[in-house]
Amino acid sequence: MKHIIILLLGIITSSSIFAQQSYETKADSIIRLMSLDEKIGQLNQITGFQMATGPITDSGDKRKLIKEGKIGSMLNVCGEYATRSMQELAMQSRLHIPLLFGLDVIHGYRTVFPIPLAMASSFDTEAIWQSCRVSARESVVSGIHWTFSPMLDVARDPRWGRVMEGPGEDTYWACEMGKAMINGYQQPFDDGLQLMACAKHFAAYGAAIGGRDYNTVDISMQTLHNVYLPPFKVAAENGVASFMCSFNEINGVPSSGNAYLYDLLYKQWGYKGLVVSDWASIWEMVVHGYSKDREMAAMQAIQAGVTIDMESNVYSDQLKKLVETGKVSEATLNEAVRKVLVQKYQLGLFDDPYRYCNSQKEADEILTDSHRKTAYEMACKSIILLKNNSLLPVKIPQKVAVIGPLANFQRAMDGNWTVATETDVAVTLLEALKNKFPQTEITFIEGCSISGNDRSGFPAAIKSAKESDLVILALGENWGMSGEARSRGDIHIPGVQEELACEIYKVNKKCITLLMGGRPLIFNQIAEKAPAILYTWFLGTEAGNAMVDVITGKYNPSARVPMSFPKHIGQIPVYYNYKNTGRPAVDKEGNYSSRYIDIDNKPQYPFGYGLSYTTFEYGQPDISIEEKFISVDIPIYNSGLMDGHELIQIYTRKWWGESTRPVKELKAVENVFLKKGEKRTIQLKIPFDRLAYYGQSGWEKADGDYTIMIGRNAEDIIFRKNIKVNF
Repeated sequence: MKHIIILLLGIITSSSIFAQQSYETKADSIIRLMSLDEKIGQLNQITGFQMATGPITDSGDKRKLIKEGKIGSMLNVCGEYATRSMQELAMQSRLHIPLLFGLDVIHGYRTVFPIPLAMASSFDTEAIWQSCRVSARESVVSGIHWTFSPMLDVARDPRWGRVMEGPGEDTYWACEMGKAMINGYQQPFDDGLQLMACAKHFAAYGAAIGGRDYNTVDISMQTLHNVYLPPFKVAAENGVASFMCSFNEINGVPSSGNAYLYDLLYKQWGYKGLVVSDWASIWEMVVHGYSKDREMAAMQAIQAGVTIDMESNVYSDQLKKLVETGKVSEATLNEAVRKVLVQKYQLGLFDDPYRYCNSQKEADEILTDSHRKTAYEMACKSIILLKNNSLLPVKIPQKVAVIGPLANFQRAMDGNWTVATETDVAVTLLEALKNKFPQTEITFIEGCSISGNDRSGFPAAIKSAKESDLVILALGENWGMSGEARSRGDIHIPGVQEELACEIYKVNKKCITLLMGGRPLIFNQIAEKAPAILYTWFLGTEAGNAMVDVITGKYNPSARVPMSFPKHIGQIPVYYNYKNTGRPAVDKEGNYSSRYIDIDNKPQYPFGYGLSYTTFEYGQPDISIEEKFISVDIPIYNSGLMDGHELIQIYTRKWWGESTRPVKELKAVENVFLKKGEKRTIQLKIPFDRLAYYGQSGWEKADGDYTIMIGRNAEDIIFRKNIKVNF
């Protein structure tokens, strides 16, 4: 059977290579017919008329430009009617080359899923894949060809607003999540429709200094290659259709003109797809102080390897002059145009420009029951149980007080980056409770606003809490407080919400606190005083139903922290896979170690942390070194009273070598479901190439002395074994 699978994979790969070559031949036949203006037009992407996700550049009469073949792709055009209308204009151009339509489908089109950072907390690649399948389907039946997702930026600073779009702080998990998302988006559907994915932002955008969006990045080559680039290499290996530039510079060169990055991408990684700039990021190289003017920016970007200019008109304004004067060769221009045309062939747009414009499919396949079910399941799997003093799960009693500004705030359920969604669809916590428990007396009081210092609602909230059998608090940040251009210098829960919570805890000990947000927040008083805490992020369309079913135990929470929660602003960045110093931190006053004298070094909740309503016991693992991998067999037993998931986490530490390595690195995870009383042995494998690292002289093999660690999270290590790896 193994040989048959290998043969089939070989046939599929050969077919893909043949199709690629065939599309390139067809693209070349069109390129020979194109004028210089028409070629440049294929590299010009502008925003549509419906919305904008950045500062708009004046492109002139867009409809006229489309009919002249001077626009190759558009973003922020969505829906069958709108995309068909624009495509009809493209079909009036001389060569009838169809348009590509792209959109930021970040966590759902109409059916909204949890924000990506919440999905990351599920550590469930199958659920993530299914979610992306739904997003892809709703997109393609609505005229969309291209999503600008997944964001693969590893991020260690929760002040950065865009952490909500990404996989969290760990490189290995970013690779695994990226694979699941890319394959979920891009696998063709039975009717031949398929969606292009986009690996963004290339590269190291998540390392913006101070967590300030669009800020510069200053990192070593080792950190770049070991932490930030691996998810993008995996994306290239998994055939992602496109990459997107990051806004930041690396080593003094903005990513939109950084030849080092694109030499890696095209030459070393063998990537065949296209690269799109981020919004106006090519001309912004002038603002960076790297390019003298727009002409130089266009030349630097196209020669580095950036295929499409998004919404800055730099290519459309400058490339013709650059080609005519010989500063940019026509061969370089043709190569970029070829990449765009090949994607249009692969999508089937030359066969039928309107194949993605089907009003009946759009009507039938948006927000379906099955799509909402998938969104509900993803939402359940994204909720982290942070604390539980034996209160959860609960049986809903006769009188319930629902308190907090996020309990019935429908728009907030979706979070940010929902450019095509309907804001009146999401189910709130209050709505779900009333629907599921119609006989229960439910009192709802906001108590306070999300931000601001108004405490006038406190007395009514406290009175309601006193008179109720159970209190459910819904607190956190507003949906617009995280996302692009939403960096926060202070990531404490805003306003007086935490003060309200502490007053409620005084009068009713049966109080469940739900915290919503797009990033890890700081809430030390709640962490100390709350009887039970669920971190629910922004969960999307089925938010309320998922929250209630976790509260009542219909679903046993299984999510884990994908990005460390700090205790103090001063700790940031705080992350588990830090490197040792010559004087490691010691929690003792008066010593000369790498510590603060006023706060500790440890996060409030470390990477990988999360509780369950059941308990799991680990047996003695068996670790062996095979020819090409380390094998770890782990006996595990569900010793509690409920079925549930346990996330097995394996970390490694390399003790010495050509370059220093972190104190621990996640190298394997397995999300295991066990029925109560069930025992099983789980085998995980760590290939030796997963231990390789980028050192002083480039990539180094993984020979050396290691400790293998099994943990419930990055801080709670329950087993260690020292091994030596030689190969």
